[in-house]
Amino acid sequence: MASSTGCRKCLLAALVIALLSPSLQEAQAIRSSTKFSPSRNVRNAKRKGLQTERPYNVAHRGANGELPEATAQAYVRAIEIGADFLETDILATKDGVLICMHDMVFNDTSNIKDHPEFADRVRTYDVQGANVTGWFTVDFTLDEIKTLKARQRFDDRDHSYDGRQFDFHDPVVYDQFDIITFEEFIAVALNSPRIVGIYPEIKNPVFINEHVKWAGGKKFEDIFVEILLKYDYSGAYLSKGWMKQPLFIQSFAPSSLVYVSNLTDSPLIFLIDDVNMPTQDTNQTFAEITSDSYLDYISQYVVGIGPWKDNIVPPDARNYLTLPTDLVDKAHARNLQVSIVSQSLSWA
Repeated sequence: MASSTGCRKCLLAALVIALLSPSLQEAQAIRSSTKFSPSRNVRNAKRKGLQTERPYNVAHRGANGELPEATAQAYVRAIEIGADFLETDILATKDGVLICMHDMVFNDTSNIKDHPEFADRVRTYDVQGANVTGWFTVDFTLDEIKTLKARQRFDDRDHSYDGRQFDFHDPVVYDQFDIITFEEFIAVALNSPRIVGIYPEIKNPVFINEHVKWAGGKKFEDIFVEILLKYDYSGAYLSKGWMKQPLFIQSFAPSSLVYVSNLTDSPLIFLIDDVNMPTQDTNQTFAEITSDSYLDYISQYVVGIGPWKDNIVPPDARNYLTLPTDLVDKAHARNLQVSIVSQSLSWA
């Protein structure tokens, strides 16, 4: 969940989940979800509900402080230790399949450099006004992507699981760390023995719609919502349907959120980037999108905003905190929730 500030967010939000110990039965049930097949029996069973009387614990790309980010195993581990929601970024492949991947390129979170057959696939594209070079998701089919294995992003994290099998709770051995599809991600949540929500981001929709084409003139956003509806994700925030399968849809692109609001009644979150980053689709400044008039406008379509923490309590030149801004007050005055990206993704 992030664009230019993503690396900083990932460092700060590496493991944004409550440290709770699951029962042995719960852990074993969760692990079965790596089979990636949403079970109707599990979905219709009586499961412990989401606790809505406290801030939500959102697992940012799963338990990525322990395991490679945005993998099934990282999400399973996040559920084991108490996540209420599983957060992910959604991109598209060359053949139009939606996958879970934060970066537009495979450079830092996969073993693609170990695949000489893909050496000639390096490209340079303009992404939000910057030239980015690497192996882009939009240049690979899903079958090709499934030959890759995920790896840890940061050098100071445990790399012993990179592209390997592991045994987290003897005697269960997980499969290798694949890059997963949006539907496989949903399967992890739906096969949990308790209700766990999902928090997917429509990532860089302008870029994706430019490079990937779907039949019938459909857009990235159409395919995204179709998949959610396929698995019965619908309903306004805190409605009966929403409580059964909790969901927040997030994006940095306001026009994308407005478009999606006509496709689903699920709650939407408008993400707000660093003060120096314009919106990727409308090229609006931070000052414009946090103005009273714009918040009045966007509150017609979204239930909340997701600002970077520096937009709430800015640091000074020495990186010391200064006085809080009025952004939270302005949001609350319009009955908007605030999901702050910091050492935890929490709701205020």
